[in-house]
Amino acid sequence: MVLSRLVGTSRSLLPVAAMTPPIAPIVTRFAPSPTGYLHLGHAYSALFTAEQAKQDNGGRFLLRIEDIDTPRIKPEFDAAIHEDLAWLGLNWETPVRRQSEHFDEYRAGLDKLDAQGLLYPCFCSRREIRAEIEKSAAAPHAPPSGPVLNPPTMSPEGPLYPGTCRRLSDDERKSREAEGKPFALRLDSAKATEMTGPLIWSDAEKGDVEATMDRLGDVVLARKDTPASYHLAVTIDDHLQGVTLVTRGEDLFPSTHVHRLLQALLGLDTPPTAIFACNDDMAAAAITVAHQRKLNVPGDISICGFDDTPLASAIWPALTTIRQPIRDMSREAIGLLG
Repeated sequence: MVLSRLVGTSRSLLPVAAMTPPIAPIVTRFAPSPTGYLHLGHAYSALFTAEQAKQDNGGRFLLRIEDIDTPRIKPEFDAAIHEDLAWLGLNWETPVRRQSEHFDEYRAGLDKLDAQGLLYPCFCSRREIRAEIEKSAAAPHAPPSGPVLNPPTMSPEGPLYPGTCRRLSDDERKSREAEGKPFALRLDSAKATEMTGPLIWSDAEKGDVEATMDRLGDVVLARKDTPASYHLAVTIDDHLQGVTLVTRGEDLFPSTHVHRLLQALLGLDTPPTAIFACNDDMAAAAITVAHQRKLNVPGDISICGFDDTPLASAIWPALTTIRQPIRDMSREAIGLLG
Protein backbone atom coordinates (compact mmCIF):
# COMPACT_ATOMS: atom_id res chain seq x y z
CA MET A 1 0.00 0.00 0.00
CA VAL A 2 1.37 3.43 -0.91
CA LEU A 3 0.26 5.65 1.92
CA SER A 4 -0.95 9.17 1.31
CA ARG A 5 1.16 11.06 3.84
CA LEU A 6 3.02 10.98 7.12
CA VAL A 7 1.28 12.85 9.93
CA GLY A 8 3.99 14.55 11.98
CA THR A 9 2.03 15.51 15.08
CA SER A 10 2.76 14.66 18.69
CA ARG A 11 -0.25 12.35 18.70
CA SER A 12 0.96 10.05 15.93
CA LEU A 13 3.58 9.70 13.22
CA LEU A 14 1.76 6.83 11.54
CA PRO A 15 0.62 7.22 7.94
CA VAL A 16 -3.10 7.69 7.47
CA ALA A 17 -4.74 5.76 4.64
CA ALA A 18 -7.15 7.65 2.41
CA MET A 19 -10.30 5.56 2.45
CA THR A 20 -14.01 5.95 3.08
CA PRO A 21 -14.76 4.91 6.69
CA PRO A 22 -17.22 2.04 7.04
CA ILE A 23 -20.63 2.59 8.57
CA ALA A 24 -20.11 -0.02 11.29
CA PRO A 25 -17.21 0.32 13.76
CA ILE A 26 -13.97 -0.82 12.18
CA VAL A 27 -12.45 -4.13 13.25
CA THR A 28 -8.76 -4.65 12.44
CA ARG A 29 -6.40 -7.48 13.27
CA PHE A 30 -2.69 -8.18 13.55
CA ALA A 31 -2.05 -11.86 12.87
CA PRO A 32 1.58 -12.97 13.26
CA SER A 33 2.87 -16.54 13.20
CA PRO A 34 5.14 -17.63 16.10
CA THR A 35 7.73 -19.21 13.80
CA GLY A 36 10.29 -16.43 14.41
CA TYR A 37 10.75 -13.02 15.99
CA LEU A 38 8.82 -9.99 14.79
CA HIS A 39 10.64 -7.54 12.50
CA LEU A 40 10.06 -3.90 11.64
CA GLY A 41 7.53 -4.79 8.94
CA HIS A 42 5.48 -6.49 11.65
CA ALA A 43 5.92 -3.50 13.97
CA TYR A 44 4.65 -1.13 11.32
CA SER A 45 1.72 -3.36 10.43
CA ALA A 46 0.69 -3.70 14.09
CA LEU A 47 0.97 0.05 14.73
CA PHE A 48 -0.88 0.96 11.53
CA THR A 49 -3.63 -1.59 12.17
CA ALA A 50 -4.12 -0.47 15.77
CA GLU A 51 -4.17 3.17 14.67
CA GLN A 52 -6.94 2.52 12.14
CA ALA A 53 -9.11 1.01 14.88
CA LYS A 54 -8.25 3.83 17.30
CA GLN A 55 -9.29 6.53 14.84
CA ASP A 56 -12.76 5.00 14.52
CA ASN A 57 -15.26 5.54 17.34
CA GLY A 58 -15.82 2.08 18.79
CA GLY A 59 -13.14 0.49 16.61
CA ARG A 60 -11.61 -2.81 17.72
CA PHE A 61 -8.03 -4.03 17.39
CA LEU A 62 -7.57 -7.82 17.51
CA LEU A 63 -4.50 -9.99 17.92
CA ARG A 64 -4.63 -13.42 16.30
CA ILE A 65 -1.93 -16.08 16.57
CA GLU A 66 -1.59 -18.00 13.31
CA ASP A 67 -0.06 -21.23 14.60
CA ILE A 68 -1.29 -23.88 12.17
CA ASP A 69 2.29 -24.61 11.01
CA THR A 70 2.76 -26.68 14.16
CA PRO A 71 6.22 -28.19 13.38
CA ARG A 72 7.77 -24.69 13.23
CA ILE A 73 5.94 -23.11 16.19
CA LYS A 74 8.03 -22.30 19.28
CA PRO A 75 6.74 -21.04 22.66
CA GLU A 76 9.52 -18.46 22.90
CA PHE A 77 8.40 -16.83 19.66
CA ASP A 78 4.79 -16.77 20.89
CA ALA A 79 5.85 -15.09 24.14
CA ALA A 80 8.04 -12.62 22.23
CA ILE A 81 5.09 -11.49 20.11
CA HIS A 82 3.13 -10.45 23.18
CA GLU A 83 6.19 -8.86 24.77
CA ASP A 84 7.11 -6.85 21.67
CA LEU A 85 3.57 -5.59 21.07
CA ALA A 86 3.27 -4.56 24.72
CA TRP A 87 6.58 -2.68 24.41
CA LEU A 88 5.11 -0.83 21.43
CA GLY A 89 2.29 0.32 23.72
CA LEU A 90 -0.47 -1.67 22.05
CA ASN A 91 -3.52 -3.19 23.72
CA TRP A 92 -5.74 -5.86 22.23
CA GLU A 93 -8.90 -7.77 23.04
CA THR A 94 -8.76 -11.05 24.89
CA PRO A 95 -9.02 -13.96 24.58
CA VAL A 96 -6.67 -14.09 21.63
CA ARG A 97 -7.81 -16.38 18.82
CA ARG A 98 -5.34 -19.18 18.09
CA GLN A 99 -5.76 -21.03 14.84
CA SER A 100 -4.59 -24.33 16.32
CA GLU A 101 -7.75 -24.35 18.46
CA HIS A 102 -10.11 -24.10 15.48
CA PHE A 103 -9.24 -26.93 13.10
CA ASP A 104 -12.86 -28.12 13.26
CA GLU A 105 -14.02 -24.85 11.69
CA TYR A 106 -11.47 -25.15 8.90
CA ARG A 107 -12.50 -28.78 8.36
CA ALA A 108 -16.08 -27.61 7.89
CA GLY A 109 -14.87 -25.18 5.23
CA LEU A 110 -12.99 -27.96 3.43
CA ASP A 111 -16.09 -30.17 3.56
CA LYS A 112 -18.16 -27.42 1.96
CA LEU A 113 -15.66 -27.01 -0.87
CA ASP A 114 -15.43 -30.77 -1.32
CA ALA A 115 -19.22 -31.02 -1.55
CA GLN A 116 -19.03 -28.59 -4.49
CA GLY A 117 -16.50 -30.86 -6.22
CA LEU A 118 -13.74 -28.26 -5.95
CA LEU A 119 -11.02 -30.24 -4.15
CA TYR A 120 -8.76 -33.01 -5.41
CA PRO A 121 -5.89 -34.95 -3.82
CA CYS A 122 -2.39 -34.13 -5.04
CA PHE A 123 0.28 -36.81 -4.60
CA CYS A 124 3.12 -34.82 -6.20
CA SER A 125 6.29 -33.94 -4.34
CA ARG A 126 7.93 -30.56 -4.89
CA ARG A 127 10.63 -32.30 -6.96
CA GLU A 128 8.02 -33.92 -9.21
CA ILE A 129 6.29 -30.57 -9.71
CA ARG A 130 9.55 -28.94 -10.77
CA ALA A 131 10.27 -31.80 -13.18
CA GLU A 132 6.82 -31.47 -14.74
CA ILE A 133 7.30 -27.73 -15.15
CA GLU A 134 10.69 -28.18 -16.82
CA LYS A 135 9.22 -30.73 -19.20
CA SER A 136 6.31 -28.49 -20.14
CA ALA A 137 8.62 -25.51 -20.58
CA ALA A 138 10.66 -27.48 -23.12
CA ALA A 139 7.52 -28.44 -25.06
CA PRO A 140 4.77 -25.98 -24.14
CA HIS A 141 1.24 -27.09 -24.84
CA ALA A 142 -1.01 -25.03 -27.06
CA PRO A 143 -4.79 -24.93 -27.42
CA PRO A 144 -6.34 -26.56 -30.51
CA SER A 145 -6.01 -23.25 -32.32
CA GLY A 146 -4.10 -20.06 -31.62
CA PRO A 147 -0.54 -19.27 -30.52
CA VAL A 148 1.66 -21.55 -28.44
CA LEU A 149 1.32 -20.65 -24.78
CA ASN A 150 4.13 -20.62 -22.25
CA PRO A 151 2.42 -19.77 -18.96
CA PRO A 152 4.26 -18.54 -15.84
CA THR A 153 5.96 -21.42 -14.01
CA MET A 154 6.62 -19.75 -10.66
CA SER A 155 4.21 -18.43 -8.06
CA PRO A 156 4.95 -16.45 -4.88
CA GLU A 157 4.70 -19.79 -3.06
CA GLY A 158 7.12 -21.69 -5.32
CA PRO A 159 6.62 -23.59 -8.60
CA LEU A 160 3.20 -22.96 -10.10
CA TYR A 161 1.44 -26.31 -9.96
CA PRO A 162 0.86 -27.67 -13.51
CA GLY A 163 -2.27 -29.63 -12.56
CA THR A 164 -0.78 -33.13 -12.81
CA CYS A 165 -3.06 -34.80 -10.26
CA ARG A 166 -6.12 -32.84 -11.37
CA ARG A 167 -6.09 -35.03 -14.48
CA LEU A 168 -6.08 -38.33 -12.57
CA SER A 169 -9.17 -40.51 -12.83
CA ASP A 170 -11.17 -41.44 -9.75
CA ASP A 171 -9.80 -44.97 -9.90
CA GLU A 172 -6.21 -43.70 -10.01
CA ARG A 173 -6.83 -41.47 -6.99
CA LYS A 174 -8.42 -44.26 -5.01
CA SER A 175 -5.57 -46.61 -5.89
CA ARG A 176 -2.91 -44.17 -4.68
CA GLU A 177 -4.84 -43.43 -1.49
CA ALA A 178 -5.19 -47.19 -0.86
CA GLU A 179 -1.41 -47.51 -1.20
CA GLY A 180 -1.04 -44.99 1.60
CA LYS A 181 0.64 -42.34 -0.51
CA PRO A 182 0.66 -38.93 1.25
CA PHE A 183 -1.33 -36.20 -0.45
CA ALA A 184 -2.41 -32.60 -0.16
CA LEU A 185 -5.82 -31.21 -1.01
CA ARG A 186 -5.76 -28.64 -3.82
CA LEU A 187 -8.43 -26.24 -5.02
CA ASP A 188 -9.47 -26.68 -8.64
CA SER A 189 -9.12 -22.98 -9.40
CA ALA A 190 -10.41 -23.15 -12.97
CA LYS A 191 -13.59 -24.91 -11.90
CA ALA A 192 -13.97 -22.58 -8.92
CA THR A 193 -13.63 -19.37 -10.96
CA GLU A 194 -16.05 -20.71 -13.54
CA MET A 195 -18.52 -21.32 -10.71
CA THR A 196 -18.21 -17.86 -9.15
CA GLY A 197 -17.78 -15.71 -12.24
CA PRO A 198 -15.84 -12.40 -12.07
CA LEU A 199 -14.95 -11.24 -8.55
CA ILE A 200 -13.78 -7.88 -7.22
CA TRP A 201 -12.35 -6.64 -3.94
CA SER A 202 -11.41 -3.13 -2.81
CA ASP A 203 -7.96 -1.96 -1.71
CA ALA A 204 -7.30 1.36 0.04
CA GLU A 205 -4.68 2.37 -2.54
CA LYS A 206 -5.31 0.23 -5.64
CA GLY A 207 -9.09 0.67 -5.67
CA ASP A 208 -11.20 -2.15 -7.12
CA VAL A 209 -9.10 -5.21 -7.97
CA GLU A 210 -10.30 -8.11 -10.10
CA ALA A 211 -9.52 -11.48 -8.57
CA THR A 212 -7.52 -13.85 -10.78
CA MET A 213 -5.75 -17.12 -10.02
CA ASP A 214 -3.03 -16.79 -12.65
CA ARG A 215 -0.19 -16.31 -10.16
CA LEU A 216 -1.13 -19.01 -7.64
CA GLY A 217 -3.07 -21.61 -9.59
CA ASP A 218 -4.45 -24.67 -7.78
CA VAL A 219 -3.39 -23.73 -4.26
CA VAL A 220 -3.01 -26.27 -1.45
CA LEU A 221 -5.75 -25.91 1.16
CA ALA A 222 -4.69 -28.74 3.50
CA ARG A 223 -1.89 -31.24 4.08
CA LYS A 224 -1.52 -34.29 6.30
CA ASP A 225 0.69 -32.42 8.80
CA THR A 226 -1.24 -29.13 8.44
CA PRO A 227 -5.04 -29.66 8.45
CA ALA A 228 -5.63 -26.20 6.98
CA SER A 229 -3.54 -23.88 4.83
CA TYR A 230 -2.88 -20.22 5.52
CA HIS A 231 -5.30 -19.28 2.74
CA LEU A 232 -8.25 -21.21 4.14
CA ALA A 233 -7.64 -20.44 7.82
CA VAL A 234 -7.16 -16.69 7.45
CA THR A 235 -10.22 -16.33 5.21
CA ILE A 236 -12.46 -18.15 7.68
CA ASP A 237 -10.91 -16.36 10.68
CA ASP A 238 -11.47 -12.89 9.25
CA HIS A 239 -15.13 -13.72 8.64
CA LEU A 240 -15.77 -15.26 12.06
CA GLN A 241 -14.01 -12.39 13.84
CA GLY A 242 -15.92 -9.75 11.89
CA VAL A 243 -12.77 -8.11 10.50
CA THR A 244 -13.67 -5.10 8.36
CA LEU A 245 -10.17 -4.05 7.21
CA VAL A 246 -7.45 -6.56 6.29
CA THR A 247 -3.90 -5.19 6.44
CA ARG A 248 -1.08 -7.17 4.86
CA GLY A 249 2.30 -6.67 3.22
CA GLU A 250 2.86 -6.32 -0.51
CA ASP A 251 4.39 -9.80 -0.56
CA LEU A 252 0.99 -11.25 0.32
CA PHE A 253 -0.96 -9.25 -2.26
CA PRO A 254 -1.31 -12.29 -4.61
CA SER A 255 -2.85 -14.24 -1.73
CA THR A 256 -5.77 -11.82 -1.64
CA HIS A 257 -6.90 -13.18 -5.01
CA VAL A 258 -7.22 -16.64 -3.44
CA HIS A 259 -9.00 -15.29 -0.38
CA ARG A 260 -11.55 -13.41 -2.48
CA LEU A 261 -12.32 -16.63 -4.36
CA LEU A 262 -12.70 -18.61 -1.13
CA GLN A 263 -14.98 -15.91 0.31
CA ALA A 264 -17.31 -16.30 -2.66
CA LEU A 265 -17.26 -20.09 -2.58
CA LEU A 266 -17.92 -20.28 1.18
CA GLY A 267 -20.37 -17.36 1.36
CA LEU A 268 -18.12 -15.25 3.61
CA ASP A 269 -17.71 -11.50 4.11
CA THR A 270 -15.33 -9.57 1.83
CA PRO A 271 -13.59 -6.84 3.84
CA PRO A 272 -11.47 -4.21 2.04
CA THR A 273 -7.68 -4.48 2.21
CA ALA A 274 -4.78 -2.14 2.94
CA ILE A 275 -1.63 -3.41 1.23
CA PHE A 276 1.77 -1.89 2.07
CA ALA A 277 5.34 -2.43 0.93
CA CYS A 278 8.22 -2.60 3.42
CA ASN A 279 10.53 0.42 3.02
CA ASP A 280 12.70 2.83 5.01
CA ASP A 281 9.92 5.39 5.57
CA MET A 282 7.71 2.71 7.01
CA ALA A 283 10.47 1.36 9.25
CA ALA A 284 11.37 4.85 10.46
CA ALA A 285 7.72 5.58 11.28
CA ALA A 286 7.59 2.48 13.49
CA ILE A 287 10.87 3.36 15.20
CA THR A 288 9.85 6.99 15.73
CA VAL A 289 6.45 6.20 17.21
CA ALA A 290 8.05 3.76 19.64
CA HIS A 291 10.65 6.37 20.59
CA GLN A 292 8.08 9.15 21.04
CA ARG A 293 6.10 7.05 23.48
CA LYS A 294 9.23 6.73 25.67
CA LEU A 295 8.39 3.15 26.52
CA ASN A 296 10.66 1.31 28.94
CA VAL A 297 8.92 -2.05 29.16
CA PRO A 298 11.47 -4.89 28.73
CA GLY A 299 11.40 -6.35 25.25
CA ASP A 300 12.79 -5.84 21.80
CA ILE A 301 12.00 -6.32 18.14
CA SER A 302 14.23 -7.64 15.40
CA ILE A 303 14.90 -5.68 12.26
CA CYS A 304 13.46 -5.96 8.77
CA GLY A 305 15.84 -7.43 6.21
CA PHE A 306 17.02 -4.30 4.43
CA ASP A 307 20.58 -4.62 3.16
CA ASP A 308 21.05 -2.00 0.46
CA THR A 309 19.90 1.35 1.87
CA PRO A 310 21.78 4.06 3.82
CA LEU A 311 19.43 3.74 6.77
CA ALA A 312 19.89 -0.01 6.87
CA SER A 313 23.68 -0.01 6.66
CA ALA A 314 24.00 2.66 9.35
CA ILE A 315 21.64 1.12 11.89
CA TRP A 316 21.53 -2.65 11.70
CA PRO A 317 24.73 -4.23 10.32
CA ALA A 318 23.99 -7.56 12.03
CA LEU A 319 20.30 -7.71 11.17
CA THR A 320 20.34 -11.38 10.14
CA THR A 321 21.53 -12.69 13.49
CA ILE A 322 20.71 -10.16 16.21
CA ARG A 323 17.36 -9.30 17.75
CA GLN A 324 18.21 -5.66 18.43
CA PRO A 325 16.03 -3.40 20.62
CA ILE A 326 14.26 -0.66 18.68
CA ARG A 327 14.68 1.79 21.53
CA ASP A 328 18.49 1.50 21.30
CA MET A 329 18.54 2.76 17.73
CA SER A 330 15.62 5.22 17.71
CA ARG A 331 17.64 8.41 18.15
CA GLU A 332 20.12 7.43 15.43
CA ALA A 333 17.34 6.55 13.03
CA ILE A 334 15.53 9.83 13.58
CA GLY A 335 18.81 11.72 13.08
CA LEU A 336 19.50 9.98 9.79
CA LEU A 337 16.03 10.78 8.52
CA GLY A 338 16.58 14.45 9.33
